[in-house]
Amino acid sequence: MTAARRVAHEAPASPATRDGDGAGFVLHRRLPPVSELTVASLALMVSGGVYLAAHLPTLPSLAPAVGLLAGGGALTVVATALLSRVRPFAWRRFFSVARWAFLAYAVIAGLLALVFVYDHTRGATLAVLVLTLVVFAIDVPMIVAFTVARFTDPAGDRMAGTAGRMEQAEGVGELS
Repeated sequence: MTAARRVAHEAPASPATRDGDGAGFVLHRRLPPVSELTVASLALMVSGGVYLAAHLPTLPSLAPAVGLLAGGGALTVVATALLSRVRPFAWRRFFSVARWAFLAYAVIAGLLALVFVYDHTRGATLAVLVLTLVVFAIDVPMIVAFTVARFTDPAGDRMAGTAGRMEQAEGVGELS
């Protein structure tokens, strides 16, 4: 018996664990600190971006921003590595959410990069800002998708606590 199953099995009975749809396993298993690491990375990215933007249009010292970028990038890599080792996990739901969230944040990051280009930011400063925006555009979708997928039953890849209601909803619009 894995540690996650042992924790779910030993968890006290609650409304979420009494309905017999596997929600107890989803709600009580231990997962790596993916959200915490990516939020810390996001804080470093925002700090570096604000630091650089506050010094524009003059040429700022890049050392603090590069340090924050390296730290945030490292946290994102560690979070991704830890997430890739999670078994079982609702990967289908994770990628479904991540795909759309990444599209939205890629547009946001692209627009922010365009603002910096339009503002005549050039050279190394622009490169650091764009890399900061790239990590930002990875972090937020990872946080959102992980948060959704962690509460999804990996066996059925459906939201915990909604086993019967989802099958009913799927059949609502079908023609007989």
